[in-house]
Amino acid sequence: RMTIGSRSRTDVMMIWMDNLAPQELVREVKRRLAAIRTDSVLESSYIEEFIQEKTLTPFPTLLNTERPDKVAAQLLEGKVAVMVDGTPFVLVAPLTFFELFSSAEDYYQRADIATFIRWIRLISFFVAVFAPSLYVAATTFHQELIPTQLLISLSAQREGVPLPAFLEVMLMEIVFEIIREAGLRMPRAVGQALSIVGAIVLGQAAVEAGLISAAVVIVVAVTGITNFVVPVYSFGMSQRLLRFSFILLAGFMGLFGILCGTLMLIAHLVSLKSFGVPYMTPFAPASTADWLDVLVRAPRPWMNPNRLPASIQRLKRK
Repeated sequence: RMTIGSRSRTDVMMIWMDNLAPQELVREVKRRLAAIRTDSVLESSYIEEFIQEKTLTPFPTLLNTERPDKVAAQLLEGKVAVMVDGTPFVLVAPLTFFELFSSAEDYYQRADIATFIRWIRLISFFVAVFAPSLYVAATTFHQELIPTQLLISLSAQREGVPLPAFLEVMLMEIVFEIIREAGLRMPRAVGQALSIVGAIVLGQAAVEAGLISAAVVIVVAVTGITNFVVPVYSFGMSQRLLRFSFILLAGFMGLFGILCGTLMLIAHLVSLKSFGVPYMTPFAPASTADWLDVLVRAPRPWMNPNRLPASIQRLKRK
């Protein structure tokens, strides 16, 4: 237990299990917490910004959750939790990329159902990030890749639309983000209704006025829905930033820009670490024993209940 904040004097609790958590991980978290110099800590996100990896990245490198069962499960895997007085959100370190697709509910139902839901989340991630950019690239630079009947339909919809596909998608995405933020700031009783009605009315009016094609409204709507499928809110924000980046690349360079952006994204993910643990564990570096609980959720009899994740085992051996 420690006190952080020269004025707020906020109590911060660091929790781990002695027989499971690597001592190197415990020492590193303690060191980063002790090095914090600030006047106030009002929420756990204040702590997160100080102790996360010093790398410019849109991806979260610490898990931020308010579920006690989630925190308990992470502690049983040898991880360290940080609790801040006055807020229900707890930080857990380290965090890997594929854990962002996992939810506590995956372990409360059958393995086949949990595996299916995880694949839905993974597919939704790719749709949320790449769908608008692929539409822009295909309609602007690579019309030959679109089936003839679909191309005729898209051309008929775009007849009379004054804006190019890139500006169409970018404008609709920005409007969608504005509506979403407005819905969050409105009173709860009317916020959700405002988001739904505002999106429907604006989308229909824009199509009827000939400013936007119907296909763009569909793409943006599907993208917005799939963005909410991931169980970690901060990861949803990362998807939104990536989506705009890929739209810009597709608008200027087409599929070549999307390919370059994807290679840069993969290189960035592989280079990331969370408290000494590679972000793309257990695929880079590979650990086949952990694959039973990554893209699939294997039945419990198939898994060793006493085995820690490979990333935690490596830290314990150091």
